[in-house]
Amino acid sequence: MNSSDDNISQWFANHMEHTAMAGSLAAPLIPAAADLVVQALLNDGKILACANGSANTLAQYFCTSLLGRLDQDRPGLPAINLGADATTYSAICRDNRFNETFARQVTALGKPGDTLMVFVDDGHKANLIQAIQAAHDRDINVIVLSAREKTDISALLQAHDLEITLNDLDPVSATPIMMLITGALCRLVEENLFGG
Repeated sequence: MNSSDDNISQWFANHMEHTAMAGSLAAPLIPAAADLVVQALLNDGKILACANGSANTLAQYFCTSLLGRLDQDRPGLPAINLGADATTYSAICRDNRFNETFARQVTALGKPGDTLMVFVDDGHKANLIQAIQAAHDRDINVIVLSAREKTDISALLQAHDLEITLNDLDPVSATPIMMLITGALCRLVEENLFGG
C-alpha cells in the first residue's frame, strides 16, 4: 500500500466514525424535524430553505426531494431553495446587502405556518442569522441542520424551533453526513404524508 492508499483508507475510516457519531446525535431528532415539516405542509404552508456556499447543494437536494420526489411517485410538495435563483441573490447583494440575501426573501415569500430549513456547514453567518430573525418575525418555524454545536445561530432559536447539530465537523467531513440526514428527513416526510 502506498501513502495515497493509506490516506484514502483513513478518510473512509474517519467518515464511518463521524457517521456513527451522527447516528447517535442526530437520528433521534430527525423524526421531530419531519413532524415540523409535515405539519407545515398539512396546514397549507410551504418549506423555505437556505444555506451558504457548498451547503447550498444540501438545500437544493432537500427542496428537489420535496418538490420532485425521493422514493415515491406522489404529488409535489411546496419547497423553495432561496439560494437557487442566482439573479435574485445577486440583485439583493448588488447594493451591499449580502446579509439580507435570505431575510428579504423570507419576508417577501414566507407566511405564518411555513417552515424555514437552514443548513450551516461552517459556523455562524450573518445572512443566515438575519433569515432566522425574519422567519421569527413572520411566525415561521425554523429547523437548523448544523455541522457545529453552539454557534450564534443556536442562541437565536426559540422553543418551537429545532436544531440538529453534528460534533463540530469541518465542512468537507460534514457535507456527506448532512446529505444522509437530509435524505432521512425527506424519506420520513414522504412516509408520514403518503405512507411507507
